[in-house]
Amino acid sequence: AGALMPYVAMKCGICFQPPAIVLIYKEDGEDKTRRRLMPVRHFSRFSDCSLAAERLKNNPRHKAHLERVSLRQLEKLHRLLKGHLGGETLAESLEKFHREEAIDPEEDLNKLDDEALAKRKSLMDELFEKNRKKRDDPDFVYDVEVDFPQDEQVESCGWDAESDEGF
Repeated sequence: AGALMPYVAMKCGICFQPPAIVLIYKEDGEDKTRRRLMPVRHFSRFSDCSLAAERLKNNPRHKAHLERVSLRQLEKLHRLLKGHLGGETLAESLEKFHREEAIDPEEDLNKLDDEALAKRKSLMDELFEKNRKKRDDPDFVYDVEVDFPQDEQVESCGWDAESDEGF
């Protein structure tokens, strides 16, 4: 166990009865696939999922195994467990999760409280990083130039037509 990250997480899931997080992993340098069951204790339908996920990820017994599993993935699994404990089916919990995690371009972010806004920003940052082209990507192109069609009428905005005498 001298390597920095001795475990390679392959799949991470949930077991409802008894409540547990299931990790399918390999040890670095080995071909043998292993399964680790991590019980979720002291968790109810009223529990804070992000706190529970953080606690599990930082648990000394599981920390090395969960190093390559994102905190967001663990939080999602805890939210599914919370839905199950609240009487929801797996399909209902997943649909609710996807609805909460979706970014609506028409949503007015100015009307959100600080916690909801931070969550939306985090989702946008994650989506940006996922879609961002990096220098190492095979289809990376430096300095892309795009010509936009000028067929349509250019829309003017009221805010840029006003004079700036007050400034």
